[in-house]
Amino acid sequence: MARLMLGRTLERICKGVLLLCLLHFLIMMILYFDVYTQRFDLFSRFNNGRNGSRGGGGGGGGGANNNGGTVAAAGGHHLYLYNLSRPNATLAGYLAAGEQQLPSVKPSPKPLPPCPEIPPGLVGRLLIEFSSQMTMERVQKENPNVTDGGRYTPPDCRPRWKVAIIIPFRHRDNHLKYWLHYLHPILRRQKIHYGIYIINQLGEETFNRAKLLNVGYTETLKDGEYDCFIFSDVDLIPMDDRNLYHCYDQPRHFAIAMDKFGFRLPYAGYFGGVSGLSRKQFLKINGFPNEYWGWGGEDDDIYNRITLNGMKVSRPDVRIGRYRMIKHERDKHNEPNPQRFNKIQNTKNTMRRDGISSLTYRLVQVKRFPLYTNISVEIGKPPPRPFKG
Repeated sequence: MARLMLGRTLERICKGVLLLCLLHFLIMMILYFDVYTQRFDLFSRFNNGRNGSRGGGGGGGGGANNNGGTVAAAGGHHLYLYNLSRPNATLAGYLAAGEQQLPSVKPSPKPLPPCPEIPPGLVGRLLIEFSSQMTMERVQKENPNVTDGGRYTPPDCRPRWKVAIIIPFRHRDNHLKYWLHYLHPILRRQKIHYGIYIINQLGEETFNRAKLLNVGYTETLKDGEYDCFIFSDVDLIPMDDRNLYHCYDQPRHFAIAMDKFGFRLPYAGYFGGVSGLSRKQFLKINGFPNEYWGWGGEDDDIYNRITLNGMKVSRPDVRIGRYRMIKHERDKHNEPNPQRFNKIQNTKNTMRRDGISSLTYRLVQVKRFPLYTNISVEIGKPPPRPFKG
């Protein structure tokens, strides 16, 4: 009896062990097929992605393999599908690789603030002298940030004005070197966008300053969207960088206190040397007169045009508007104009027909140098003077 009971007990134990083994085997098979199904699903997606990238339906993109991963583009959207069957491959590893392949989005640059009305880097009173030798190579080394054509824009702020500085010119190369040497640093400190334009009168006919200024206005507008125009003689250097070279609500006279006049305004209606007008102001007075051949008179005509059109001349403080003039002999073919007094008295009758609206000239050459743009023109010759008999 005891043996019978022991045999039944052993039989039950063996059946229990066999049942546990069978249960364990079933669990392992279920887990195996579950993982196999997931892998099969990944391969199906992989194949669908390849087929989609090849067929495309007209709106799909292309595919490329990279480190076991396939990048499929469809309809402009990028999908990253990875082959997990490679040795030592893990989903986390491929996800990290996919993040590296995603295009990086660079933040857009912040807009520049407007340049201050009073730039903080101004020096004030300047020492101006013309005794040291000046070369164009030296001036160029002093101004590495000025681009070809003599143009500059501040890199750290948005300028309030785009200024074309126009210089009537003939046979003044030595003066030009000094002018560029002093003015480029001053203008950069003033935080303006500017370009320097030399309007060179070709030939040896009588010089016509005002007509060259009209040419400068016309030609600079072909080169940039300027809204302010400053007209400067090449022999005048400002002695204070607080004399800001931009336009104002009224036409501006900058050179109000020259050393040759004892640093005083010679008379109330004086508008010579250096002046500035906005585009609107310039067109309102029909630009400058074209019929002043030789020295003198055109500045007074311009002053008359301003006042006759209801505007006033604005000026800096006399302590700031000081200038030094480079001493020189009067140029040949720029003798005093004997008709200037009669013409000044007739400004009201002539300013509508004589000006930017009647300008004629022939453009010969535009050449960009590192520190300025040279515009060479032929402007004709004066009409014959009336016979006195």
